[in-house]
Amino acid sequence: MDSRDADLLKEIDPQQLGHRIRAARVAKGWTQTELAGDDISVGYVSRIESGQRRPNSAVLGDLATRLGVPVDHLLRGVTAREYDEIKLTLDFAELSLESGEHLEAEARAREAVDRATLASQDELAYRGRFIVARALEGQGSLDDAILELEPLVDVKDGGVLRVRAAIALCRCLRESGDLSTAIEVGERIVHELSGSPLDGCDESVQLTVTLAGAYYVRGDTSHAIRICRKAITRAEGLASPAARAAAYWNASVFESSRGSAANAVPLAERALALMAEGQDTRNLARLRMQLGIMQLQLDTPDVTEAQQNLELAHDELVWSSASAVDLARNALARARAHYLDGNMTRAEDICAEVIATMSDEAPVLAADAQALAGQAAAARGDAEGAKAAYRSAVFMLTAAGSDRGAAQLWFELADLLEDVGDVDAARAAYRSAAASTGLRSRAKVRASVSQF
Repeated sequence: MDSRDADLLKEIDPQQLGHRIRAARVAKGWTQTELAGDDISVGYVSRIESGQRRPNSAVLGDLATRLGVPVDHLLRGVTAREYDEIKLTLDFAELSLESGEHLEAEARAREAVDRATLASQDELAYRGRFIVARALEGQGSLDDAILELEPLVDVKDGGVLRVRAAIALCRCLRESGDLSTAIEVGERIVHELSGSPLDGCDESVQLTVTLAGAYYVRGDTSHAIRICRKAITRAEGLASPAARAAAYWNASVFESSRGSAANAVPLAERALALMAEGQDTRNLARLRMQLGIMQLQLDTPDVTEAQQNLELAHDELVWSSASAVDLARNALARARAHYLDGNMTRAEDICAEVIATMSDEAPVLAADAQALAGQAAAARGDAEGAKAAYRSAVFMLTAAGSDRGAAQLWFELADLLEDVGDVDAARAAYRSAAASTGLRSRAKVRASVSQF
């Protein structure tokens, strides 16, 4: 028995090993007496099969020989070659995922999950299901991705991969608009990690800032900033480029949300420099895109630099595991850059593409694109076209949920509708902006007037 098999024999669950020995015996049509032979007692065979005893390497080798199966089949449920083939399939699926080939990644990962499950390779099956979920997210199938991720997060001994699954689940729930559940999941896993060995890993910090992002989208900006500041302190203590990048990235987003693009851009640039040290192409692209968006929000927009960052981010997103929503968000940012650069035709064309692909998947994003298309129409002197675009944006936004992003867009739409003279629609949009932040009108109480 080689050293790898010997180490695995020491670590394997005796019940799992006993189950495989019994299954091989039953498949051969033998009784425990026939398997025991002259050298091993029937009682010992019975205790091995029930998981009460762990055989030594010599006994296991003898049992494997008598059963006519390789030792590694009893230890792994598969031969070493089959195990390596499943692992190689998963490696290929992960490579496809990172290259943006989401359908190929899903197909390969599902194939590996089926083989790993049949062979009782729980760890490989778990990894495969995570890749399936990420592939579904990349295809824009957020609900399906959530259904795949939830059982992975509920497993208590998933290690670092479980934390990565929690990050993905929190992110998918946030993107789908289910902010309450995103926060509940994030808070629960962060609490479970507190004080554990995993609390000091990069993924733990990344989960914390993902949770902060969910609070931010819900409108709890102050709480999100406090969470993010704590994450920055932890990340600096870890001296981890990935963790520090995630913390600075979110801090830049929160500064931008306060209207302080001048403070946000240096934080995003610092995060980008840290992210470039790693291999996370998808997040590097998303961060570069965010930097481009912030550069467009400066008091004097840096359109040229923003366009360069957005175009490079687009190429990186296409070749990474970015989701359809990420690609659409990048497209909208590029459309805004063209608008600021005076290229209205190109801006409107890109907006039309975003609207066509995101109306169902991300209605707030589609409404934002419709509003930008209206601005481009107004810049061309087409007031009626602008009004129609703004009203379409109102229709899309009405069907969307209430969060910070929706409230901001409602407010911007109100201002745009005023510009084209649609006062009634503008007034309604202002009310919707307030409602999206949780504000409601107080009940009117009429004072009684005494009669004299």
